[in-house]
Formats: sequence, C-alpha cells, structure tokens
Amino acid sequence: MTELLETYGLALVFANVLAEQIGLPVPAMPTMMIAAALAAGEHGSLAGLAAASLCAGVLGNAILYAVGERYGNRVMKLLCGISLSPDSCVRQASLRFERWGGWTLVFAKFLPGIGTIAPPLAGVMRFGRGRFLALSTLGSALWIAAALALGALFHEQIDDVLAALERYGARAAAAVIALVAAYIAFKWWERRRFYRTLRMARITVDELHSRFGRKDEPLVVDLRGAAERRREGSIPGARVMSFADVERRPADLPRDRDIVFFCNCPNEASAASAAKLLADLGYARVRPLAGGFDAWVAAGYGVER
Repeated sequence: MTELLETYGLALVFANVLAEQIGLPVPAMPTMMIAAALAAGEHGSLAGLAAASLCAGVLGNAILYAVGERYGNRVMKLLCGISLSPDSCVRQASLRFERWGGWTLVFAKFLPGIGTIAPPLAGVMRFGRGRFLALSTLGSALWIAAALALGALFHEQIDDVLAALERYGARAAAAVIALVAAYIAFKWWERRRFYRTLRMARITVDELHSRFGRKDEPLVVDLRGAAERRREGSIPGARVMSFADVERRPADLPRDRDIVFFCNCPNEASAASAAKLLADLGYARVRPLAGGFDAWVAAGYGVER
C-alpha cells in the first residue's frame, strides 16, 4: 500500500474515493489517511490529495444524483437491495431529509448507511441541481478535510503501523483481509437472519383493493416519509405513521381490525418489521403489503394526493 501510494498516490486516492461514492464496498477514509500521512512525511502533496479527492467526491455525487433523477425509486431499491442494512436504508435517509433538509447532504458522509443513499434520493426528490451541487460539495470537502487532517496529524503513528505491517508482510495482509471478510460475513448473516424473521404472509394489492368499502376493510398504514408522500401520493384513506410511531405508540392501532403496512423498501422490510413488532405484542391481524406502494401504482389503482 505504501509503495502504491508513493507511486500512484493521486490516481489511487481518486479511484478509491470515486468507487466508494458510487456505492462500492471499498472504504476511502483509510486510503486518504495513509496518503495524508505519507504526504506529511514529504511523500506527496496534501493540496494535490485534497483536490483529487474532492474531484472524485463531486463526480460520484453527480453520478448518483443523475441516476436517481432518471430512474427514481428503482435505483433506490437496487442500492438498498445490496445494502447490509436493508431495513433502514431508505427510511433513515428520508427521515434525515425531513428533519434537516439540504443539510443532510452536508453531513451524509459522516452518517453510516446514509452517505451513498443521500445523493440518489436527492435526485429522486428533484432536489435543485445547483443547490445539490453546492451542499454535496461542501459535505465532501468536510469529509475529505477530516480524513486528511487525521492522517497528517497522526502521521508518525500511522507510519509506525505501516512499518509494523510491512515487517509481518503477507501475514499482516492476510489478517486484515480476514477481519474485513469476517465483518462483511457477519453483516450478511445478520441480513439473512433479518429477512428470515420477516417471512410472514403478505397481502397482495388486488386482495387489498377488493376489500375496500367492505365491512372487513383493513386499516392501511403508510410508513413512508413525508417527502415521498408529497411526491408520489398514497393509497386512499391510508393512515400516516412512521416506524418510530409504531414502536412508541402501538396502542394507537386497533386489535380488532386487519392492519396492512406498506413502504417502498426492498422485500417490504420496514412494513414487515412493523407487522412483526405488532405480532410480537399479540396483534393477530397484521400483514405487510406485497410489493409496497410501487405494486399498488403498477396495478393501476387510485392514488390520493
């Protein structure tokens, strides 16, 4: 790593930052810190590293924004489908946008699971391009400055660690790779276990629609964020609740009526989580909507705006 950074420092840092920005699981923070430590020891330029990293960050943000703007929720489902935390992928990013607005783009890089989702979500929401570029660039600059400052400040300690790793050679590399692989394997095991716990009977959009206006009409609960409801509308008559509302106030929901939750996340993760939460509390008539709101719209049923 040291030799690569000394020889191809700027290109390697640019490629690593860009790869992370577009969603690949290759963290750029360690690379930037090591490169900054080497630059502080007269093996490169901090200004050059900052420029290369910022260019990559801006380019990556612009790509994700454009993809989100063009393909909408499809790209969000793709990103969340490969996320290690699919249950909170879109939900957490949407909540941040509702609470912080554009400032979410400034701090997104410092929030686990939000950094990659925020730019395409801004595109889906038709966040102004100029404003997006300004705020996301500021956020990337702060994130890059933090990484380079830490690397430069602790360059002696980082040099010592690199020297120790070089002494152990292949064994050190194998240990690092094993730790990274173990972490990813653990997160994927958690992901599969999460989905296994949510395997409950779904209600289809056709079945739900057929029960509207009948005595056994279910209570429909929309778990999506306010921005998504404003942009896309909702199922007619749906009650608006966040997942946190369901956790805090389950008694607000009736036990003597069918309850159908829907969201816009992969495998109806949030809807299934809410249904399971109530089922664990003794609610016997709770189900997630198969396919979520997208399936409702695709079936041609009415939308309330």
